[in-house]
Amino acid sequence: MEILQEMKKVFAEHFGVQETKAFFSPGRVNLIGEHTDYNGGHVFPCAISLGTYALVAARSDHKSRLFSMNLKDAGVIEFPMEGLAYDKKNDWANYPMGVIRMFEDAGYKASHGFDIVINGTLPPSSGLSSSASIEVLTAVILNDAFGFGLSMVDMVKLSQKAENKFVGVNCGIMDQFAVGMGKKDHAILLDCNTLDYRYSRIALQDCSIVITNTNKKHSLASSAYNVRRAQCEHALNELREIRAVGSLGELTNEEYDKLAGHIQDRIERQRAHHAVYENQRTLEAVAALEKNDVEKFGRLMNASHVSLRDDYDVTGIELDTLAELAWAQEGVIGSRMTGAGFGGCTVSIVKNDAIPAFRKNVGEAYTKKIGYAPSFYVANIADGAHKL
Repeated sequence: MEILQEMKKVFAEHFGVQETKAFFSPGRVNLIGEHTDYNGGHVFPCAISLGTYALVAARSDHKSRLFSMNLKDAGVIEFPMEGLAYDKKNDWANYPMGVIRMFEDAGYKASHGFDIVINGTLPPSSGLSSSASIEVLTAVILNDAFGFGLSMVDMVKLSQKAENKFVGVNCGIMDQFAVGMGKKDHAILLDCNTLDYRYSRIALQDCSIVITNTNKKHSLASSAYNVRRAQCEHALNELREIRAVGSLGELTNEEYDKLAGHIQDRIERQRAHHAVYENQRTLEAVAALEKNDVEKFGRLMNASHVSLRDDYDVTGIELDTLAELAWAQEGVIGSRMTGAGFGGCTVSIVKNDAIPAFRKNVGEAYTKKIGYAPSFYVANIADGAHKL
C-alpha cells in the first residue's frame, strides 16, 4: 500500500527504523438523521474509505511521541501515558490523549508508550468525523497492544467519552459508532437511545454517494453546537412537566404536535420539532431504501436539509448553495448537509452517468457564488477501524 510506504519513510525520519504495526480507522458520512443522536433518536451513517492511518511502534518507557503528516507544523508531540489533562498546546493530539485518559480512568492502564505516525486522507474541517476517526483508532491501538479484550462498542463509548469529557465537545455517539462498527457496503441504523443497531445493505443500483465539501472551515467545538444541544434539553425538560418522556426521539410527530405548545420559547420549539421529525424521517427513509425505493429516500434527504436549514439553523449559505444547486441537477436523487453543519459537506445520491455533469455544474456555480471551489469525493462504504 503506497500510503504506508510513504509513512514508513516519515516514521524513520522522526523515530528511527523500528518494527511497526499498521492500523486504519475510517471517516463517516451520515446519510440521514442529523442532530438526532444526542436527542435519543435514530441515525443512518456509514463508514467510508477515506480515514486515518497509523504506524505504531512500542516504546520501553511511559512516554508517547506522535507526529501527524497532515499537521507537520505541530511537529512531534510528546506526553506521558498517565494522568493526562487537556492542553491546548498539544493541538490535535488531545484526541488520542483523551482516549488514553478515558481508558486509564476505566481501569485499562497502559504499561508503556508508543511512537506513532498518523496520516489522514479525510479533508480537514469537512465534518466527516476526523476527530472520531482518530479517537477510535487510538482505542483499537491500545486494545491491540495491551490485550484489554474490549468489544468495539466499549471502545466506541470510551472514544465518545474522550470527546465529551476531555476535549469538551458534547457530541452524541453516532460518529464514533459509525467509525468503529462500520461494515463494507452497509449503513447502520442506530437507535442512539438504546444503542440497538442493525446493518442495512446499500444497493443504489446505478447511483453513487457523492460527498461535496464546501471547503469552509468549521469547528465542532464552536459554541453553536453545544447551544443547539442545550436548547433541545431545555425543550425536553418543559415537556417532562406534562408527560414522562425519556428523550425527544421517543415521540412520534403526532405526539409532539400535541405537546409542542408547552415549550415556551419559539426557537426551542423549532429545535425540538426538527429532532422529532428528523427521527421519524430517518425511519421512513431506511424503510424506503430497504424496499429499493431510492427516489423516496432522496425526497426525504431533501426534506432533512430543509429542516436543518429552517428549524435547526445549522446550514449557512455554503451548504444551502450546494444543496440547492444539487436539487436542480439532472440525475440527482437527493442531497443534504451531513455532519454538524456550519460548513463541512453535503451528501448526494447521484446517477452514475450524471456525476461528471454534477461535478462541473455544481462546482462552477458554487465557485461563482461563494468565491472559492468545492471538492468532490465519490464515497466507497468501508469497514470500521481495524489493524491492517
